[in-house]
Amino acid sequence: MKTEVLGVFFDNVTMQEALQIGEGLICGEKTAYCVTPNAEMAYEALHDKDFCDLLNQADLVLPDGAGVVLGAKIVKKPLKQKVAGIEFAQNLLEIIERNTKRLYLLGSKPGIAELAAKKMLEKYPKLNICGMADGYFKDETEVVRKVNEAQTDVLYVCLGAPKQEKFMRAHQKDLNVKFMIGLGGTLDGIAGTVKRAPRWMIRLQLEWLYRLIKEPKRFGRMLRLPKYIFAAWKRRMKG
Repeated sequence: MKTEVLGVFFDNVTMQEALQIGEGLICGEKTAYCVTPNAEMAYEALHDKDFCDLLNQADLVLPDGAGVVLGAKIVKKPLKQKVAGIEFAQNLLEIIERNTKRLYLLGSKPGIAELAAKKMLEKYPKLNICGMADGYFKDETEVVRKVNEAQTDVLYVCLGAPKQEKFMRAHQKDLNVKFMIGLGGTLDGIAGTVKRAPRWMIRLQLEWLYRLIKEPKRFGRMLRLPKYIFAAWKRRMKG
């Protein structure tokens, strides 16, 4: 069931429910795509109709961030839980392996996809990673050709927002994949080149603070989080 929060229609699901939907899309007939908006992306969608449309046209829209969940609570449209993109992607690997599907990794800096693939195969040795490419490409048509030649079923698109969402939507009809997911810096997280927050910080919804401490240059982007919460309060006061 979709829940509209400040213009973005989120799938109101738990992680397990999201994985069940994901498995259905992986084994489906059409080419589907999933987006994972956090508060930064949701705030951008408030001011960019085209980007908002890209998110809402997705087959699966997951609330990736405590800020989104808090915003939903403020406007009295509560979501079941945060469904972090990196955790969704990691949990989906077991489903991809079990269904003998082929996974392609696209994005991040040169060498990161290879490191991430190594980590994935350590846990899922039968996982079929059919190809990988970094995000520093100029010819999208060539990327589409390589993904299709690899007979890809699932495509992890880690190009950052809004580039990854634009890529998926623009090539939805060209790609012969079943399921693609916009996952931002997920490959870096899986590869271990960017550390996630300690579990206690994640549990207390403070992962944003950890990222800010580790990457102070993100301060400007992080300001979108309080702006998003403020926008939620304004919406609530207007009824």
